[in-house]
Amino acid sequence: MTAFQIFKEEFNELLVNEHAIGVELRKRQDPFDKISIEPKNLIKYEEQGWEVDKSFAKTIRIRKIKNIDISFEDDFWVLFAKLGFNILNKNRRLLIPYDDQYSIGQEFDVLAIDDESILIIACKSCEGEPKKGDFREAIETIGSRKDGVIKTIKQLFPGSKHKIKFILATKNYYLSEPDIERLKKYDILHFDEETLAYYQDLSKHLGLAARYQLLGNIFSGQIIPQLDNKIPAIQGKMGGHTYYSFSIEPEKLLKIAYVLHRNKANKKLMPTYQRLIKKTRLTAIQRFIDDKGFFPNSMVINIESEKNITFERANTQVENAISRIGILNLPKTYRSAYIIDGQHRLYGYANSDYRYTNTIPVVAFINLNRTEQVRLFMQINENQKAVPKNLRNTLNADLLWNSIDLEERIKAIKLQIAQDLGEDLDSPLYDKIIVGENPKTSSRCITIDSVKSALDRSNFFGVINKSIVRKDGSFFLGDSENTYAKVTPFIKLSFRYFQENLREQWKDGENNEGILSINAGIISLIRIFSDVVDLLNHENKIKSKIDEVEYIVEECKYYYDPLISYYKNLNNEERLDLRKSYGEAGRAKYWRKLQLVISQSRKEFNPDGLSKYWEDEAKQYNEESFKMIRDIETYLKNEFKNDLEDHYGSSWFKKGVPPPVQDSAVLLANQKNRELDDNEEEVSQWDCLTIIDYRRIATYGSNWKDIFDKKFTKPGEEKMPGGKDEKTKWMQKLERIRNQNFHSYSVKKDEFEFLCEIEEWLLSKD
Repeated sequence: MTAFQIFKEEFNELLVNEHAIGVELRKRQDPFDKISIEPKNLIKYEEQGWEVDKSFAKTIRIRKIKNIDISFEDDFWVLFAKLGFNILNKNRRLLIPYDDQYSIGQEFDVLAIDDESILIIACKSCEGEPKKGDFREAIETIGSRKDGVIKTIKQLFPGSKHKIKFILATKNYYLSEPDIERLKKYDILHFDEETLAYYQDLSKHLGLAARYQLLGNIFSGQIIPQLDNKIPAIQGKMGGHTYYSFSIEPEKLLKIAYVLHRNKANKKLMPTYQRLIKKTRLTAIQRFIDDKGFFPNSMVINIESEKNITFERANTQVENAISRIGILNLPKTYRSAYIIDGQHRLYGYANSDYRYTNTIPVVAFINLNRTEQVRLFMQINENQKAVPKNLRNTLNADLLWNSIDLEERIKAIKLQIAQDLGEDLDSPLYDKIIVGENPKTSSRCITIDSVKSALDRSNFFGVINKSIVRKDGSFFLGDSENTYAKVTPFIKLSFRYFQENLREQWKDGENNEGILSINAGIISLIRIFSDVVDLLNHENKIKSKIDEVEYIVEECKYYYDPLISYYKNLNNEERLDLRKSYGEAGRAKYWRKLQLVISQSRKEFNPDGLSKYWEDEAKQYNEESFKMIRDIETYLKNEFKNDLEDHYGSSWFKKGVPPPVQDSAVLLANQKNRELDDNEEEVSQWDCLTIIDYRRIATYGSNWKDIFDKKFTKPGEEKMPGGKDEKTKWMQKLERIRNQNFHSYSVKKDEFEFLCEIEEWLLSKD
């Protein structure tokens, strides 16, 4: 046997075909690794994290959760098996020779083969939060050996027309720009966990039909062999566009069609606009089709082709008609027909035998730009199921991107930044922002609107009115792409500095105790980022339009550090106060609090309006508090006098008021009366008492026991130890607040709440 024959025979033993895939599939789907051992070895394995799965007569089957690298490989293997790839690798770490002697091999983790394609996948994963990967060596190694591997694969499948694609699959990694360029250089695709999750979800909804979407992504623009692409059609004009109306077998359209689902996996194809296919609706449509049902209304698609579409006009035409009949030559390439409306109808045929024998009506536009596709999608869906606000926001990011109105373009940039902060793996806010139709969760609770409102209030973009720049922005560079490319990494790196230094606080949103990764926290930090950049520009420490983003963030860290210290040392009451930053006023207060924290450590940091805000904020309780004090004081004055008169009669002042209080009141009354004009009413001794005097009266002799105990003991303090001294301490606190200067003192929140409590208790009595 030749060296190749020996290799081929050995290599085939490492593969499973469609008849044996089921057993391997069950094994790979299982989240546990399982092995059988002798009972005597159980303790040793338990120390390594294994647990008993099932006991048998002579052996024990034990199990352990798969390591992340194994489970990630298995997830891809299972996906391809479920998508109908009928030959896959059996063992892990498959070696595929790249030399002529078949003696040196390149290691891969998944090999998936069907009748049309061969996918070769290398998987890289790690535990924990997403981090930047360094895959230079891995990419260049695969790239340099790629031709040799392809040569070996073609020898294994002689005469086949398989399309071959190499994929680098990563989990919990985001790629550096150099690695992205290396992948492009070597024509290697990148799939991350979001891509995997998308196709897993699609597979659940579509079954084997999801394979069309996968191949459309992987082999976009490549020729589909043996596709019969000639279709009878009518050429017409509508809305300034040429379109074609025709009827086509679903099987043909499925091969060239692609749905731009609004999903992280399709991010590079932005703008995208379609909702993910609903399984229940798809099942109902397939059942309807199989019962010989049909849809008379047309699907709407956009055909993308680098070459002009060939339309062969028929010899016979209606002379005065605008429309023409003939033969349309569809592109014979993957992902050349984008579904604007009708994805459920098309995929309803995917698993039906009628996909070969039925035809569906189609209206096809040619080379619509993506913005026009989004607009058309929104128009079609306008009177159907309402497009949710969050999805409208993400669609508007695309729709307005190239608007002639500068204000609309700036809005699009802000919406795109908000979306990407939630969708990019390298963003500290990854999966914390509600994007599109993703549901809200305890950790994904920040809205696109909140991020946009923070960007609206920042100075990154300046002030724009229609297409006029009223005030220049710190990062506004004139066009959408460059401005976006400046602002987005700056915000990501700034947030990353907080994330890396406040890891516990950053996670708090997941248990509903968050103060950072909540709407108010994110809004406030973005506004702080803008404030700091403005200061650094003013002091000529940076030139934000010119300097590298990394340098700008380094300069900003000096002002970020006081906030990191502040967050680390918050007590429970302060945390709760921040957590309850509801509404516009609450969010403004959160932001101003962060400004204040920085200014206390960095004296040069004094943004416009900060001092006045805290002057106003500090006195927000004053007016109402001092009004309550006046009302309470009037109540005490009247009630104490009435109660003393009721108990002592006409001698109430002499018998019920302590002598020192009497003397002081008489002296003060005489002083005040001497200063009065003739026409002014004199004050009495009783008019000259203070709140603390009422406390002295209450505790004088037997007054407390005989007169005041029941009326002036606070509810809940009836059995308080310490007697009348303890039970009247509320009067001391009331007197202390009352004696403050209204104009200079700021009533604290807890003092305000105390006054509310006393007022409610005393003044609500019958």
